[in-house]
Amino acid sequence: MSPIAILTLIVVYFGLLIFISNVISKKGSDNDTFFKANKNSKWYLVAFGMIGTAISGITFISVPGEVGNPDLQFKYFQFVLGCAIGFLIVARVLLPLYYRMNLTSIYGYIEQRLGYVSYKTAASIFLIGRTIGSAFRLYLVVFVLQKYVFDDLHVPFAVTVLISLGLIFAYTYRGGLKTIIITDTLQTFFLISSVFLTIFFICKSLNYNVVEAFEAIKNSNYSKIFFFEDYMKGTYFWKQILGGIFVTIATVGLDQDLMQKNLSCKNIGEAQKNMYTFTGIFVIINIFFLSVGALLYIYAAKNGIEVPKVGDVARTDLLFPEIAIHHLSIIPSIVFLLGLTAATFATTDSALTALTTSFCVDFLGMDKTENANKPNVVRTRHYVHVAFSLLMFLVILFFDAINDDSVVKMVFKIASYTYGPLLGLYAFGLFVKTKTVHDKLVPLICLISPAICYIITANSANWFGDYVIDNELIIINGLITFIGLYCISKPATSQTRF
Repeated sequence: MSPIAILTLIVVYFGLLIFISNVISKKGSDNDTFFKANKNSKWYLVAFGMIGTAISGITFISVPGEVGNPDLQFKYFQFVLGCAIGFLIVARVLLPLYYRMNLTSIYGYIEQRLGYVSYKTAASIFLIGRTIGSAFRLYLVVFVLQKYVFDDLHVPFAVTVLISLGLIFAYTYRGGLKTIIITDTLQTFFLISSVFLTIFFICKSLNYNVVEAFEAIKNSNYSKIFFFEDYMKGTYFWKQILGGIFVTIATVGLDQDLMQKNLSCKNIGEAQKNMYTFTGIFVIINIFFLSVGALLYIYAAKNGIEVPKVGDVARTDLLFPEIAIHHLSIIPSIVFLLGLTAATFATTDSALTALTTSFCVDFLGMDKTENANKPNVVRTRHYVHVAFSLLMFLVILFFDAINDDSVVKMVFKIASYTYGPLLGLYAFGLFVKTKTVHDKLVPLICLISPAICYIITANSANWFGDYVIDNELIIINGLITFIGLYCISKPATSQTRF
């Protein structure tokens, strides 16, 4: 598939999204529409669209890629099962709290429970963590597009990034959440379709029917799911389950991005129905992602295809694009690109909207003014949206300038370092009813905790022998924050008990 054909596909795709955005924004583009979608979102659209938000471009190319590692195989499914439990906890514990308090930004709970400084600290943690995490997700996929499309067209990487962010800005800055719910539904459709169609095309190339494909995956060296043998390793079952639970509670239940969509439903019943449906789809679609990975390696072995390298380093996350673009026909190539684009931009557009919402609500107080929908206030929101787009652009260029595998691996742990303090803050607020904190000391605790976690991780080999700290890092971080908050606590008044 030629670079010009790929570029044409991308232009048509974004043209469709911008058209949808313009149609929706004609019905309203004020702050109520942008922040809350006027509180009338259909739960089934939210549930379906959240799949595209939860499954990033990294998942799309990296999860199938790591299946070929004999030490990993299908181990990711253990984490997915933990995530499913975490989603149910969010639905039963956190969503009722947010609806009862009628929140626009979920960090308003921290303000009422712990205080003003704690509130600003929680919102700041989200802004930092989500900006870095979303920029990195976009960076990896733009890197793929650069390698397979824009290098051949002699377009600089910075221009590719700027175009990508510009397209996202174009269809999100007016309608915000209301637009995102519709466009993410469309993008999730492309994402899920691409997974099933990729399996179909690879099976066709391998002359497999459905039963033969299942047997080939089951009998391959790529399909081990459960790892109970060695608790010292990061793949150990209970590490993955517990990590999945707490990572999900922190990065979904305590994250403005995904919760903003849930809070746009009419009532708590519809929001919970959305979460239950989303959880089921999430588990099933990840089974198929892992199956794609096994089939890719079976196909590669049969056709003598090696894992692509960047320099001297093999990059398993490039195997999927390599096979789809260079070894299959044009239709599978189109399917892959649609899926990759949908996974990437459904995640980034949602994050950009949530970052704008959090800053406007948590730092500019737009939800607390009667003039929230006045033209000058809406214009300020537009400026904030531009600012976060540019900030994400700069962060992506920073990642590209470093171009160091050790840094890349470190960024994958960013959720554990940034969301761990959020986990501790909410745990303290929810479970220690008789105490509150010395508000001004909270930022210090939220800085000390990740620092201690970094020291523990950096020295784990010397201190714990062969023990590998993996997803449980977020639990350790949250626990240290919780203990720190308890140490600076004081008896609560009746007004601070929720």
